Amino acid sequence: MGENNSKDLPDSRLAGWQFNRQVNISTLVQLVFLACLIIGSYVNLQRQLDLLQCDVTMLLQCQKNFEQKLESLSAKSISYEYRLQALEKLTSKSDTPQKTF
Repeated sequence: MGENNSKDLPDSRLAGWQFNRQVNISTLVQLVFLACLIIGSYVNLQRQLDLLQCDVTMLLQCQKNFEQKLESLSAKSISYEYRLQALEKLTSKSDTPQKTF
């Protein structure tokens, strides 16, 4: 009888697993749609991050302005406190009766 050689075997046995290279149009459309969604999400995220960075920068600038105003008010408050103490000392001296000799 005939020998079993590679010529007698069907192609599927020789190749083992065969990859079906046919790609469905709907699968291709879904992959393109998914890629567009990913790119769109990335662009939207970048835009949101840019807006957030702008907001944080503005917030930091407002905080610096607020700190400067607060320091100015604190300095004025200390100045007014010293003035008030000086006026209190002056009025307390004038209120005390002077001794007569």
